[in-house]
Formats: sequence, C-alpha cells, structure tokens
Amino acid sequence: MNIAEQIHLKLQLKESSEIEYKSAAGGFPKAEFWRSFSALANTNGGTIVLGVKEKNHKFTPDGLSEELIAKYRKQFWDDAHNKSCVNIPLLVESDIEEIKTDGGQYLLAFRIPRAQYDLRPIHLTLTPFGHTYKRRDEGDYLCSDDEIKQMYSDANNMRASADSRILRGYSIDDIDIPTLHQYRRAYDIKHENHPWTELDDKKFLEIIGAYRKDRATSTEGFTVAGMLMFGKTNSITDPECCQEFFPDYREHLSDDLQVRWTNRIYPDGTWEANLYQFFTRVLPLLQHALPVPFSLDNNQMRNNTTTAHVALREAFANSLIHAAYTVRGNIVIDRYFDRIVLSNPGTMLISMEEYYEGGHSVCRNPVIQKMFVFLGIGEKGGTGADVIAKGWKDNGWSIPTVEEKSNPDRIETCLKLERNIKDTTETSATTTETTTKTPTVTTKTPTVTTETPADTAETILEIISNNPKVTAKELATTCGITEDGVAYHIKKLKQRGRLIRIGGSRNGGEWKVVE
Repeated sequence: MNIAEQIHLKLQLKESSEIEYKSAAGGFPKAEFWRSFSALANTNGGTIVLGVKEKNHKFTPDGLSEELIAKYRKQFWDDAHNKSCVNIPLLVESDIEEIKTDGGQYLLAFRIPRAQYDLRPIHLTLTPFGHTYKRRDEGDYLCSDDEIKQMYSDANNMRASADSRILRGYSIDDIDIPTLHQYRRAYDIKHENHPWTELDDKKFLEIIGAYRKDRATSTEGFTVAGMLMFGKTNSITDPECCQEFFPDYREHLSDDLQVRWTNRIYPDGTWEANLYQFFTRVLPLLQHALPVPFSLDNNQMRNNTTTAHVALREAFANSLIHAAYTVRGNIVIDRYFDRIVLSNPGTMLISMEEYYEGGHSVCRNPVIQKMFVFLGIGEKGGTGADVIAKGWKDNGWSIPTVEEKSNPDRIETCLKLERNIKDTTETSATTTETTTKTPTVTTKTPTVTTETPADTAETILEIISNNPKVTAKELATTCGITEDGVAYHIKKLKQRGRLIRIGGSRNGGEWKVVE
C-alpha cells in the first residue's frame, strides 16, 4: 500500500500515533511540522500530511492547490538542510508524495522513518536539550534531559558501549566474591577442561570483560558490566556506576485485592543485589509457573526442560541485557497467574519489524550479553525473538508481545501462560463430555499430559466433587500441572461461579462445586 492509499484510508478514520494531519491553508506550519518530524523520527516513524483540517473530530482536505504544494515542498527542503531548524534531514525525495483527492484538492505527505539509534536524537535548532521530541498516542511531547542523554549513549554504542566504561576508584573489594565463584562454577560445568577454568579471579574477570585496560589512555579498572554482574549492592548504586539500579521481582498470586504481592525479591539488604544473583534467584520462580509435561529421557529420568523453559530463560536474560542502567527506572519482573511481564528501562535499538523479522542484533550492553552467552544464555545472532516465540507456540499459547512505552522509556515483554482465555472459558462452559471413570487422587503421574486448560478445569471440578477436602498439591499431582497452575484454574472457576470455598484451610474447610 502506497502513501496515497494509506491516506485515503486514514481520512475515513482518525489521527493516530503513526499519522499526523496538519492544516496548511494559512501557510507552511513550520513549528508544528518540525515538532512532529522530531517526535516521529525519535519514536517509531510515521507520516505527516499537509492539507488536512479537523472539524468536529472529522478530517477533510482544506483546499491546497498544486502551486502551493510545490511551494511547500521547496520550503521543506530549504528547512531540512538548515541545521538551525533540524540537525539531520533524514528524508529522500521518494519519502515525499503529492496526493490528489477525488475533489481535485492536493495533499502533501511526508513519510518519516524511525531514525537509526546511532542518529538519534533528531532535534530542532542546534541544541538538543529543550528541542527534542517523542511521540505518545496522538501527541508530541518534549523529551527530558535524561531521555536525550540515553539517546546519545545508545548512539555512541558502536564506538564504546556504556557497559564497557571503566569505573574510577573501584577495586576487587567492590566485587562480591561468592557471586563471582558461583558464576565460575556454572562456567566450569559448561566449559569442562577449558583453559579459562584454571585462571585466577583477576585474570578471569579480565578475559570476560569485567575488568579492562584502555590502550589509548592506559587507564584500567573494573567495568560497568563487571560491577553490575558481580558487584556489591552499594558499589553498584554508587553515583560513579549505576545509581538508579534496583532490580525488582514481584509475584501477584493472591485473590485478595489487599495483598499487593505474595513474594518479592528486591535489594532489601539481605543479599548482594547484582545481576547474576537476581537472575539465579528469580529464574527458578519464573520457570515454576510453567506447566512441565511429564516425559522420560533415554535414561528413563524425568525431563523437566522444555522449549518454554528455554524461551522464558532467554526472555528474562534479554530484559537484563538490553536494559538502560544509567537512566531513572528499574527492571521490574511481574508474575501473575496467567502471564509474566518483563519490563526494563530503555528503548528498542531496532524497529519492531526488525525484531520480529530476526537476524538483526544490536545490543545495548554487549559485555553483559557476552557474560550470559558464556553460560549458554542469551542468543547472540538476533534469533532471541524466534526462540521465545517457538517456546510459546509449542505449548499452544499466544505469541509473546513486545511493546515500547514512553515517558519514561520502557520495553515491556508480556508472556501469557494460557491459551486464549475466552476460548477456554467458552469451551469449559459448553463441555458435555462425560466420563465413566471417576478420577482419584494418586501420586502416580501419567507419562504424557495432553489435556487442554479447559479439560484441566473440568478435571479439577470432578476431583473436588469426589473429594472436597483435596489439597492443591494433590490436585497438581493428579493433573500433571504446578500448584500455581491449580491456583490459576481455581481462581477462574470461582470467578465463573463454579466453585466456592467453605471454611479455611486450617480449620477443616472444603470446596463445593456449583452445578
């Protein structure tokens, strides 16, 4: 679809985050045009259309002639090559299109690309601060100084990544040695008999990028990556390093609205809150949320690793690898009954199209990425999205979504843990299948689990009908799912009015199935 077709379609709808209409009957709207130009270029791109007016929430052409269109095109190019107006013109001739409406009026459309990360910020006048914009919904907003600084940090990433910066005044005393040795044990298992396993701690830190020497200046010391990965909490949050660092894991597994979270892992002073400790503490809790199909490997041992487990691990690692650690905002991992949400500060360094297309690898923190890759974690070739998508597809779940949010800039990945809930509910409500065998609580797990969530819900109801005092652990064992999975289904059944609780768990309470 070309620009003209898009515009004809959009005129029937409304303004959006991707398209901006501007009236130009009174002249080229210079100030408004360049604000939107900056905003779209610094966000996800879009189209600016001159010659459209809004009245009563309807958009109609405002009567531009062919002569005016030619005049406005020339004015655009004059301004675009004037650095006191905009720092980088971005557009080429093919990005501008004249459109003749059915009524014989003319529009002028400008296709604004998403600027590459190494060109941002796109700003007005010669000074970026106070003159740089981003897009949110249908409006343009002025970027904060922190947002602009992060753009420059990302732009310089090709020359020297932010996580490779040498920290002043840091020593081995700032490293949490137990964390380092925990990492080394994992490395030794992964790389048995590798020569690096025999190195002393100092040399090992150098080889993986946690400590480096700048050849140009002869400056040497611990890097931001090394401190984030292995450092002590107070050393990480020192202004010299990453003052805003605050990794936060929160579980929301209670039906009680008064309970904010049922478990939380954050820098509370009881552990050294570095990235490796956060990763190793949180990952098992996240993977516990996944239903593990029971299967036997060649040695007749239970196999607990699935493509979903790998996908979740990669998504979690990606969130830590691509976070912007020098800006306000922290890593937040939220676990719910039906989804896991991974959120980190920063923007995408590639477009959404490139992300889902795969094969495009631009990393904000390549040294941290390398440290994870050494352990077999964090895909390096731009295939991370494919790995994550495959894990969810294999389980019949919705493909994980990635969303960029602004003001402040954040990247949010949502991994749903169930098939389409609406379909599940409808299927459950209309199920007419009967069984001749009453399930009983047993400790023997079936070899293969093929039940759908709808089937599982009905099985839970049937088990409870025969044993109202059955425990969540017994239900999990019988159904071949986790206790969290049981809690999720029970929550949904209660919401549908199919299940009520009589009494508490400590005083001999029981479940009642409502037919």
